Amino acid sequence: MKFLCLAYGDEKDWKALSKEEQDELLKQDEVIRKRGALMAAVQSDVATVRAWDGMPNASDGAFADSGVPLAGFSIIDADSLEEVIQLVAGTPCARAKGAIEIRPITAMNDASSDPQ
Repeated sequence: MKFLCLAYGDEKDWKALSKEEQDELLKQDEVIRKRGALMAAVQSDVATVRAWDGMPNASDGAFADSGVPLAGFSIIDADSLEEVIQLVAGTPCARAKGAIEIRPITAMNDASSDPQ
């Protein structure tokens, strides 16, 4: 099963860590990458689009404001939620005063399997 993992963390908390602590936490990101997971960091600029009346309306800012910015995301293939929890528990956002939100993916359009 695939899981969407949303990583929330503030850069100031990351920068408060020593270089050695940062390097150690980044090793867990590498473990997850080597499993074939898609991982990405994101910028802090956010636009939210609503088209409730059929017309697009874009606004600056996140739809839900947690007070901690979204730092990145990953898509991890694992046998269970518990396995994903163990994988992400040692990542930078989980350890550097951030959080990882995990959501099971129920459907996904995988372009790599498209016969065209």
